Order: sequence, then structure tokens, then C-alpha cells
Amino acid sequence: MSDVNSNPSPTTPAHRYDAALAQVIETGWQDRWDAAGTFHTPNPVGPLGDAELVAERGEKLFVQDMFPYPSGVGLHVGHPLGFIGTDVFSRYKRMTGHNVLYTMGFDAFGLPAEQFAVQTGTHPAITTDANIANMRRQLRRLGLSHDTRRSISTTDPSYYRWTQWIFGQIFNAWYDVDQHRARPVEELIAEFESGARSVSDGRVWSELGEAERNDVVDDHRLAYISDAPVNWCPGLGTVVANEEVTADGRSDRGNFPVFKRNMRQWMMRITAYADRLIDDLDTLDWTDAIKAMQRNWIGRSQGAKVDFASPTGPITVFTTRPDTLFGASFMVLSPEHPLVDRLADPSKTAEIEAYRAQAEGKKDFELQDDTREKTGVDIGATATNPVNGEQLPIWIADYVLMGYGTGAIMAVPCGDERDFEFARKFGLPIPAIQQPTDSFFESHDIEPSLDTSTWPTAFVGDGAYVNSSSDSLTLDGIGDKAGGIARMNAWLEANGHGEATVNYKLRDWLFSRQRYWGEPFPIVYDADGRPHTVPDALLPIELPETEEFSPRTFDADDAMSNPESPLDRLQDWVDVELDLGNGDGVQTYRRDTNVMPQWAGSCWYQMRYIDPTLDDRFVAPENEAYWMGPRTDVRPDHPGGIDLYVGGVEHAVLHLLYARFWHKILFDLGHVSSIEPYAKLYNQGYIQAAAFKDSREIYVEATEVDGDEKSGFTFHGEPVTREWGKMGKSLKNAVSPDEMYEQYGADTLRLYEMAMGPLDASRPWSTRDVVGQYRFLQRLWRNIVDEDTGDCVVVDEPADDDTRKLLHRTIDTVRTEMDALRFNTAIAKLIELNNAVTKLDAMPREIAEPMVAMLAPLVPHMAEELWTRLGRSTDTGGTIAYVAFPVADPALLVDETVEVPIQINGKVRSKIVVASDASRDALEAAAMADARVVEALDGGEPRKVIVVPGRMVNVVL
Repeated sequence: MSDVNSNPSPTTPAHRYDAALAQVIETGWQDRWDAAGTFHTPNPVGPLGDAELVAERGEKLFVQDMFPYPSGVGLHVGHPLGFIGTDVFSRYKRMTGHNVLYTMGFDAFGLPAEQFAVQTGTHPAITTDANIANMRRQLRRLGLSHDTRRSISTTDPSYYRWTQWIFGQIFNAWYDVDQHRARPVEELIAEFESGARSVSDGRVWSELGEAERNDVVDDHRLAYISDAPVNWCPGLGTVVANEEVTADGRSDRGNFPVFKRNMRQWMMRITAYADRLIDDLDTLDWTDAIKAMQRNWIGRSQGAKVDFASPTGPITVFTTRPDTLFGASFMVLSPEHPLVDRLADPSKTAEIEAYRAQAEGKKDFELQDDTREKTGVDIGATATNPVNGEQLPIWIADYVLMGYGTGAIMAVPCGDERDFEFARKFGLPIPAIQQPTDSFFESHDIEPSLDTSTWPTAFVGDGAYVNSSSDSLTLDGIGDKAGGIARMNAWLEANGHGEATVNYKLRDWLFSRQRYWGEPFPIVYDADGRPHTVPDALLPIELPETEEFSPRTFDADDAMSNPESPLDRLQDWVDVELDLGNGDGVQTYRRDTNVMPQWAGSCWYQMRYIDPTLDDRFVAPENEAYWMGPRTDVRPDHPGGIDLYVGGVEHAVLHLLYARFWHKILFDLGHVSSIEPYAKLYNQGYIQAAAFKDSREIYVEATEVDGDEKSGFTFHGEPVTREWGKMGKSLKNAVSPDEMYEQYGADTLRLYEMAMGPLDASRPWSTRDVVGQYRFLQRLWRNIVDEDTGDCVVVDEPADDDTRKLLHRTIDTVRTEMDALRFNTAIAKLIELNNAVTKLDAMPREIAEPMVAMLAPLVPHMAEELWTRLGRSTDTGGTIAYVAFPVADPALLVDETVEVPIQINGKVRSKIVVASDASRDALEAAAMADARVVEALDGGEPRKVIVVPGRMVNVVL
């Protein structure tokens, strides 16, 4: 067959595969799939249940993309990269005998929709619904094989009813450190009442009043209200979580300054799960990089708590180096440490208050900047070093943060750079307690000495202990840090001055937002201000209607401003009369006027995908166990969860950490069988595109730029500079998929994005390169369909042996690469096969049908159409979607002959072709008969002949 038409007619053939025909084929098949429910996936039980079909479909597979946000600008071609990848994989797995759950929902609450509503005056529900409708249209046009019955939106009251219910479960639970799991609060109360558990401060439960008992219980809850340091963002008018603050101390939304403030907010006790969140990472099929990011964020470190006696009681510090206690020469407290006011000399009050005001204006990233000049105030008090009885002056300094450790440190200036700089500035002692290495002195060009006044910096390595002895303890002579820590910890515990312990960087999750567009808390407050959960029967608590969506915002630098939620203004909604079923009858309560953060809805959405229509529970246990239960048949420690979860690496310590936390609570409380939500995580890369800046360093629309690298680039006649960046709105370099549909069709776009490179790698977008995949599909189409008549031109004669072997090698490779999500190499093999067939006189059916089947996951619309034209659709229920994926014949994967290199004295000098199963003797004989070997031997005999069957022959002269 001819690859191209060298003499095209003036008119386009009626059945040529072009963009117009592609659109007809694609929209037609999308309508047929919808009408037939082609991708409806059965559950074992319930409204979507069909046990017989579940058994027929085969092994289960749950594939999920990370929740997209329905932006008003819609998708650009960078967004669907992961979506296309999961669709290709899902389609492939259906064809290999799997029951695949694959759908898509929308994470639709949050700040962007609210800000847009403020700007336009349109209710966020209206714009959000319009955005979702547009995204659904764009995603449908891609041909994604979602079970649309399972699609959800976090803004649907029927969905966030269960988000509120889960919050209630968390509120009414506590963490039992003895059993290492969450338990219902009712069990905690029962243990207090029976005497099985004592109140932590020694009080007797039966002698406590009702308010005191409630306080004790509230202090144990996994969701609790706290007056604690929070991240206040005046420019947004709301607080934000630690994970939502960028490295330079600004909000990840809006890029506004963020300040530390004490406010009364909802918190979640994620710190209770710190060990499990770290340890269970070992059971997950995630990249080492993502696991490392979570471990570093949680920040578990071994150390000791040490008590320093003071006039007002012990000051406790956490240190990872208790062995350096002999080197402590002063103490530093965080400016807001609760002991400061009790310890400080009254004459220091004004100086302390001035310093506090100065520190409150700084952001966390500034406070942790080790390069800035150290500042502090001596508060006029001392504490006792427990190992030697020395009196250590107490300072406050803003490089010690209340949110880390205990908010107090023992300063060991000889071994810590920050403490060294602080001590030098304020003239504090720097006793040497470890012998620095020779390289330390050499690197600073100073003579070896324990006189720290000659040191330009602290020695932060490990050296032999010196000056580390007292009457009851000595570390001198111990040569390693581990030995020093062990001896010091034993002494601390034996003498009642401290104990070995573990510390974490992770802090409890700040869960309140002063917004409108979010899930209302299912909480009301009684006359005493105590929170109560609303009965399940009254859920959902729906957002009230209002035209004022915006919280009060402030000057971005107004650190002392106070939040005001839009819901605070709706008094008719805030005050409510309810019967909570607690025996008090109808009472007047006040609703909580904060809303949950956007992360709430995405913490559990995979479970609602399983059972989106249930009214009496958030998921049926039988269905959750089927789709997400632990796979002990795979490995004994399998944690359960989604079989493949695909999304961006940017969610490593936000969504992924939060979702794991919620899921573990639900597991502890017996609501799910899976220990983890996402068994396997795959991070797709990004599509990058050229972006252009004008002379003002402002991005301009990339589509309006003219020129090239050689002649230079211009925007409306003015020169611009080019750079490469992630495709998106901010860089003005987005390309709409709608443009690609119109120019080439969805199948070409799908194929191009999968062929650009490995799915987990970022790659540059080039619209001009899309045509390469377009032409491949045109060649494939011509090999099967007559462009003039539309008839199938496939012949039933058998293929030649070489083509048949190439087919089965292609099948073998494509299967391997599809299983590994390496779609680009699978596509390369299919192009190679098609190119080979193009050289034949006609396409044999035995090649055409498996080729179309292999392409079906990648270009499903064309594959469906070709399958129909091949006359096979009526044999397979009208669709290729569930046709068995081709299997390679092992006999055709074996080469009858093999090329073997011949080495002479270790260097390749010739090659011979022999039977693939040739024996050692046959290989040696063929090598000795080779002309280059005969010439090298020159009538002599080799000293040795080394034969590796099928690999090489080495003749040693």
C-alpha cells in the first residue's frame, strides 16, 4: 500500500480521516457510550450493585485522579495529561479482565470561587455550577471512560452532609495512646466513671462538676477549639494552615503576608497520628521523594526532655543533644512563652513588651532565617543547669518559636551556630565541651585550641567529650555521640531531671476558615459557649443564602486586625432553636460561623465514588471492602486503598497527609476496612510551554507573539523575551483543548500527550508537533479504510512470517509498557508496526484486528469506528471497550537466529549469525571459521576460546 497520496485530487476524499471526520466519529461514539452505559461499573451490593456482573468483569481495580478544581477559565492542554493517562490505563485494564472503578468529581469549595463571586456579584454556587458544566463538557470531549453516575461535587449538600458527619465522628472521638487508636468519646467517659482511667491532674471524676467534666472530655477530643497561635492573613481576611504558607511567609492563595496571632479556632489533633503517619509510609507504593517529604514535614526526632529548675518551677526544654548539657551557658525562651511574665524581673516589663511587639510583626520565615542578626532581651532571671548546678541567665529571643518543641531551649553556643552568634553578640560564655576535629581548625586557619574566643564559628560536628564531668556524672572519655546520649539520658531519668522522648515538627491542623464558600460546621454552641454536634438527622447544615460573600479584609500588613466571617452577619441563620436529643428539649443555640477548609471535602472523596447514591451511610461496608480493602493476596502488609492514584507532587504535605489522617480515624472507628486511602501513588509530570515577557517583565499572551529563535520574538511589534514554564493562566501560555479538538480531534490530542515522553516527566508543548501523531492516525486509517468509498480494505489472507513475528513482539512490548504506564514507548512500537504494514500490498486481518485492539485504550474513538468497519462490533456487544487485549504467542517471540559478536583478545572484530539454540561447539566452530579470526591466527592455534552461548565468542591469541 502507498503511504501517501502523491497526486491528491482537488477535492478531499469523502472518507479521509481529518479533523472534521474525527469530530463526527468522536462525538458519535461519546453519545453511544452514554446511551449504553458502556462504562458503568458494578458494585457488589447496593443501588449500583450487580454481583453477577462483578464476577464476570474479573479482578477489581480502583483508578483515580486527584480532584480537579472547576476553574472558570476551563481546561488547558496541560490539565488532562494525568486524566488521559489514567483513562488509557483504565481502558487497557478493562480489556485485560478487570472490573475498573474510574470516575471524576470536583473539589468545588474554596477561595477562588468566592473571590470571583466578590468581583462579579454572582453567587459562587452559580459560577461553580457553570464551571463544572464546562469542565464536564471538555472532559467528555476527551473521551474519558468515567462512570458518570459516580461523579460528585464537594458543594452538593448530599455530599457535604457526609463531610459534616465525618467531622462529627472526629469531634466525638479521642486518641487512646495505650491502644494506639481513636475511640468514641463515650468510651472515655465510661472509663472515667468506672475508675478505669484517672483524670490527668489527679482530680476525682465523681467529685467534678458537669462543666469540669466537659472540660476534661473536650481536652481529649480529636477535633477541638483552641486559643492558639495561628497564621492570620489580613489580605485574605482569614487564617490559613501551616501548609498553606509559602517558604517566604506568604499565603499560597493571593500571595499576601501571613502573621502569627493567637486566635480561637478549630483544630484537629493530627499530631496524635504522627508515628502512624510516618511508620505506615513503609507499606505504601509511593516514590521515595514523596515519602521523604511527608517524613520531613512530620519531623520526628529522638531526644530528651530536660527540666531546669527556676524560681517559678521547672522550665522544660526538648533537645536532640542531651549529651551537650555541660555546654549550656544560657537559656532562651520564645517571647510568648507563658513563663516569661512570671519569671521576669519587673524592671524588664517595658523592654519585654516592646520586644514582643517587634517580634509579632515578623513572619515565621524571617524568624527562622539563620543569617539575620540575632536580637533578644535578658529577662533578669536564672535557671539551674541540672548536671552541674550552674545558674544560667534566661533570655527571650525571636529565633525560638513557641510552635516548636516546648518554646524553650538550652543554648549550647560551642556546638550550635545560632547560639554561638547570640552568645558572641551579647557577651555570654561559650564553654567548649567537645574536642573539634583537626579539619575544623585547618578549614578556619587557626591553631587547635579549646579557647573558644579564637573560634570564628561553632563546631557542629562530633568530637571527643571534654569538660563534661561533675561529681555524679562524666562523659569525658566517651568517643561517640550515641554513647554520650545514652549515658546522659540514663542519668536524667535516674535523678528525676528528664527523660528520653520523641519530638515532632508537625503541629495540629488549623481547621477554621473565615469564609463563606465552604462546608458549615455541624456545631452549635449552648448558652455557656460549649460546642455540640448537630444530630445526624438534621444534616446537612446547608449554607444560607446571602449576597455578601466576602469576609472583611484588611490592609495586607495590618497584623493586628481581627477576622470577620460573612456568616457572622446572618443573624437569622446564626441563632437557631433545636432539640439536640440530649434531654434538654428545645433550646436556643448559636451556630459556628466559620467554615471548613477546602481540604475537608477531598479527604474522603474516594469513598463516596464507591457509593455516591446511598442515603443512610457514606459507603456500604461490603463495597468499601471490595474496592479498598487490604490485598493480603498481594502482600501481607498491604494497607488497602486505591490501586492507582495519580496527581501532582505539590500535594505531598497538604491533601495527602490530611486524607491519610482522616482515613485512619475512620479505620479506627470501624467505618472502613482499609488502613490507608491510597495504596499506590503516581505523580504525573507537567506540560510546559513557552511564555513571553515584555520590557516591563510582564507576561504577554503567547498566542499573539510572532517570530522565532533566529529572528527574535515580538508582541504587537515590540520585542519580548522567551522562557519556559508550567502551562497556565499566570504565564499566559495556555492552549485550550477545544482548539486541538477543532484542528485535529481528541484522539490526536490524547495520542500526542501520551507520546511526548514518560508520564511522570515534564515535557514541553509544541502545537506544531501534534501533526506527527495526526499523520500516524491518518496512515492507520488508510491501511484499513478506503478514503473514497469508506469500505474496509482489509484482506483475509494470512500475513507473512516476518510481519506476524513483528505483530507478536509488538503485543508483548505494548503489554509490558502499558502495565508500567510507559505509554510513549508503547505508541512508538505501534507506529513501527503500522509503518511495516504500510509497505505491504494490503492489510491482513490477523494484523489489523489486534492492532486496533492495542490502540483502543489510546485512541478509543477511532478504534471503536475501525472495529465496527472491520465487522467485529456486533460480536462484542457493540463496543471494543471489553474486547480481550491481544496476547503474544511465545513461540513467535523466539528468534530462530541470533547475531553473535566475535572478540579477538577482548575486542569485537567480527560478527556471525547462528541458530539461536546453537551449542558451544557449534559457536566455537563457526567463530574459528570466520575470516577475521583465520587471518588473526595466521595458521596458528588460539591460546583459549571463551564461549558464552547466544552472547559472544572471545578468541585469545
